[in-house]
Amino acid sequence: MAILWTGVAVAGVAAVLLAIRSFRPSPLPAPAPWTDPLPPAAPPPDMAIYRLPTGTYQNKAFLAYRGGAFSETRRFAATAVLVRHPAGDLLIDAGFGENVAAHIATMPSYRRSPHQVGATVYQQLSATSYDLARLRGVIITHAHWDHVSGLDRLPVPIWMNAGESRYVDRAKDAVVFRDVSRDHEIHRYSFDGPAYLGFPRSHDVHGDGSVVIVEAGGHTDGSVVVFVTLPDDRRFAFIGDLTWQREGVTLRAERPGLLRMLADVRPADVRTSLLRIIALADRVHVVPAHDVGAFDAIPEWQFTPAGT
Repeated sequence: MAILWTGVAVAGVAAVLLAIRSFRPSPLPAPAPWTDPLPPAAPPPDMAIYRLPTGTYQNKAFLAYRGGAFSETRRFAATAVLVRHPAGDLLIDAGFGENVAAHIATMPSYRRSPHQVGATVYQQLSATSYDLARLRGVIITHAHWDHVSGLDRLPVPIWMNAGESRYVDRAKDAVVFRDVSRDHEIHRYSFDGPAYLGFPRSHDVHGDGSVVIVEAGGHTDGSVVVFVTLPDDRRFAFIGDLTWQREGVTLRAERPGLLRMLADVRPADVRTSLLRIIALADRVHVVPAHDVGAFDAIPEWQFTPAGT
């Protein structure tokens, strides 16, 4: 029995040491840069994109990427992106909603963190008399609470693929989605298009190459990357949670091993997709969903907050 307990103790110490090591810097191998021509696109001249920040929450940098400082606190963005297109506008993710405090309360206590709430997407659009009938829907990069909380007041379809539909049916992390989506139409799309910028399958939303969704499952079953091409030839990659901060791309630093096990349903697939994005970093502007600064290149939707 003593030998058994000694073995258990040794295994426990080894597991702790491995967990600690997973927070140390360890860059991924550098993939070959993408040198092929970028896919053709013909966005209409009046197409545009805007950011709608709805708040932030706090996390330590060492939890966000391997090599992050233990002493540094990061503000994690909860920002939606409005894509205006004459064939119908779309949102990419929905940010915080009016019931964000209740949504945070659904998480285990160790995952709750201080947060700052701003105006919701619905409030920002309504304040400018935006016609919600223009919205074809919300493309969610994945169904976690901090990407879908704001669906609670948006009376528009939710765009989902089959993989994410399976995820929301079973995952504990999808409890907020199941709540806020209860009265929404679900627009189901498939990856019916060819390989796109290294990703094996794609869906061209408007048929003009301006908004292309690619399959990038791993964080959740059906998580995606949304590529947007503007009339001035600028290209954006909205990568959801392939990495939480830009260092995932600039330093090739994935999540610490412990966080990969906790956050990702298939960590190996997340790594594969992240390497594909790293290969494109010199050709497109990469926007991790929770990096506040990554949205700076996108103009903010202009509205006047109440009380000002």
